[in-house]
Amino acid sequence: MTDLFTDEYFMKQALIEAQKAFDSDEIPVGCVVVCENKIIGKGYNLTEQLNDVTAHAEMQAITAAANYLGGKYLNECTMYVTLEPCVMCGGAIFWSQLGKLVFGASDDIRGFVKVGNALHPKTEIVHGVLANEASELMKTFFKKIREK
Repeated sequence: MTDLFTDEYFMKQALIEAQKAFDSDEIPVGCVVVCENKIIGKGYNLTEQLNDVTAHAEMQAITAAANYLGGKYLNECTMYVTLEPCVMCGGAIFWSQLGKLVFGASDDIRGFVKVGNALHPKTEIVHGVLANEASELMKTFFKKIREK
């Protein structure tokens, strides 16, 4: 029997969140935080809607997961995010002591990897999961913006 709860399964859930951002004219990044195969936090970019530069998908999901757990550390959790986190979100991931980070598309301009791995040393990193799907959603969004 194959495991239903794969990285691809949860990344698809993050892509659903990214589509919500897209539909709201936000940069389409989505995120879910998983603990024991259960989504305990999710979010999508809300920077335009909230007029808040810190309202990234990861920040929304970290806050929701911490509230669910009743504590600030996510060392037993995995975060699935459609785009490589920025340095700000990398810092939040560091402070939450996230157990595992899985991201789709790389961000060669603003991603945390460009400035060096700023994550907690114990955080496992997996990248490239459904990267094409995440990348296509971003490309479609920015094409739509340019055509306006």
